[in-house]
Amino acid sequence: MARKMQGREVSEEQVDAWVAEAEAGYDPEELLRRAGGRPARADQASHVVPVRLTEAELAAVMERAEREHLNRSDAIRAALAAWSHAA
Repeated sequence: MARKMQGREVSEEQVDAWVAEAEAGYDPEELLRRAGGRPARADQASHVVPVRLTEAELAAVMERAEREHLNRSDAIRAALAAWSHAA
């Protein structure tokens, strides 16, 4: 069974490495230093906007995202940009 993360296939070896890392445990201080928050997308804060999609709509978004090697968020942002600039 192929596993995917952000539209890209993840090998069994990578999954095994992540499992081994998790089982060994993490240093909470190191995690806090690495986390530092999500990087900004622009010079100002972004907003989360929940949107309800049907199964068909979501499938269409994911099919296009996979074809264009995008994750779901980037695909939706690209669609919104194309629509808003087309007006």
